[in-house]
Amino acid sequence: MGSVVSGAVRVVVVDDDALVRNGLGLLLGTDPGIRVVGEAGDGLEAERVIQRERPDVVLMDIRMPRRDGLTATASILAAHPGLAILILTTFDADDDVLRALAAGARGFLLKDASPEELVQAVRTASEGRSILAPSVLERVMQLAAQQARRPDPALLAALDTLTPREREVAEAIARGASNADIAGALFLSIPTVKTHVGRVMAKLGVDSRVQVAVRMHELGLG
Repeated sequence: MGSVVSGAVRVVVVDDDALVRNGLGLLLGTDPGIRVVGEAGDGLEAERVIQRERPDVVLMDIRMPRRDGLTATASILAAHPGLAILILTTFDADDDVLRALAAGARGFLLKDASPEELVQAVRTASEGRSILAPSVLERVMQLAAQQARRPDPALLAALDTLTPREREVAEAIARGASNADIAGALFLSIPTVKTHVGRVMAKLGVDSRVQVAVRMHELGLG
């Protein structure tokens, strides 16, 4: 294992299972550009550790004693809005997954992810991007579609504010397309796509691509 490089991504791992915490820490430790600066066994302890360590990325379990990951995510992001929180999940709590997105989680990480997937997810989140792994996105979109029977009137109104091009971009995001994919499909430059993505998020009242995808699938689109 190489030494940790200067400017490494700072990570806090939150899970009530010490073996899971240790395992994730060991896996992340294989990358010299990532440094685990703290861990916590529940959401309450996580808030204290995050306040003290000021990480770039948090890996957050959902089911924990004292304070669960959903409550903690909402509270932590209210105090640290720029923080990237990735939800650790096995998809055994479907409603909680959607609630985590609504709380502002940056994305999802499966607990059985490979070392390469884990490292890439942390790096992606630290760069301000959402985690939209196909297997994870597919399940989340299924859950969102199940809730699409009666769309929120406010969401419908927000959809109406999108231009035709912005709607195309939003639907592409809902299908899991990257900025490069969208640029190629719509014959746009990547900077132009980024501009459209920013406008879509602003109009839909969300702050991540994952949340755009969920909103579109709630409407039965994408």
